Amino acid sequence: MHLIERYIMVETRRLVMIIVGFLIFIFASYSAQRYLTDAANGILALQAVFYIVFFKVLISLEMLLPVGLYVSVAVALGQLYHDSEITAMFACGSSPIRLYKAVLILAIPLGILVTLLSMYGRPWAYAQIDQLKAQSQSELDVSHLQPKKFNLSDNGRMVLAQQSDPATNHLSDVLIFIPSDNKTTVFRAQSLDVIDPSSSTPAVTLHAGTAYHLDHKGSNDNEQIYNNFNLHLKPQTQNTETRSKSASIAALSHSTDPEDTAELQWRESRGVNAILMALLAVSLSRTRPRQGRFAKLLPLAVLFTLIFYGGNVCRTLVANNTLPAIPGVWLVPFIMLIGVLILIAREFSLLQKLSR
Repeated sequence: MHLIERYIMVETRRLVMIIVGFLIFIFASYSAQRYLTDAANGILALQAVFYIVFFKVLISLEMLLPVGLYVSVAVALGQLYHDSEITAMFACGSSPIRLYKAVLILAIPLGILVTLLSMYGRPWAYAQIDQLKAQSQSELDVSHLQPKKFNLSDNGRMVLAQQSDPATNHLSDVLIFIPSDNKTTVFRAQSLDVIDPSSSTPAVTLHAGTAYHLDHKGSNDNEQIYNNFNLHLKPQTQNTETRSKSASIAALSHSTDPEDTAELQWRESRGVNAILMALLAVSLSRTRPRQGRFAKLLPLAVLFTLIFYGGNVCRTLVANNTLPAIPGVWLVPFIMLIGVLILIAREFSLLQKLSR
């Protein structure tokens, strides 16, 4: 490997480690705060928070690694342009292709890593999170249900109890709120025994209370008084988006659901996006001598925003069957590739003009 490529790689690699490490710390702190709040509200078991944050960080790497490389290439090359080092390289007869070569040596392995994370690590992490939530997020799990607080579940069900006894799975002075599209049901009971706290088949026995059924579309409201009543609650269901995110590559490949097609294309394109973003940063980091290494960060930030939201928009359009599967989510990488080729052509055009 030549000295120039190695020099650029060392500077870029150092920045990648710093930036990605900082982004991971910020993202992990935000996730921990969010899920600790859920644990404090009785929605999530405290012991599951650490594992969920870890899996969330693993999922985020498919975005944080490309962003880290993109910013690192822009800053590192911007510094070299600022110090006139790249101008000196070109004056000595070096080709701009050596800048792209140095970045590609870093970008290709990172792109492969991002592809593997997106295709296999990401769905595995989502499946682990779903499993943890299913094990610990039941609002009927007395071991983490907090008395005198509204204990909520993802489907909107709420349990409020004045006292709880985890040893006997017994609650005292209980209110259960169950919303639905057509009606709302409220159960009031002096005491409650949890028969099955699982998310798949939740069931309780209510003692001495009243059930209120409130009709949303008419006046068919009613009140029922009971002594001992066995209540089988609806299981928590996994929404379509979560199911697609945790599905395997094989399952997505054989599915005809547009949302699964969008998810599959999203996973497959992440590594290519990372490489193309790094190549775009090579050309867009060009600055005049002593202009400042951060002079191009604003256009680079605007470009990243367009790439990020453009990818999300294409993914949503494919999932809604508005945008055809071809090009589908690959529309953004295709536009990026055209942009890279145009910028490379401009680089050589400028070099030829300067050499005349």
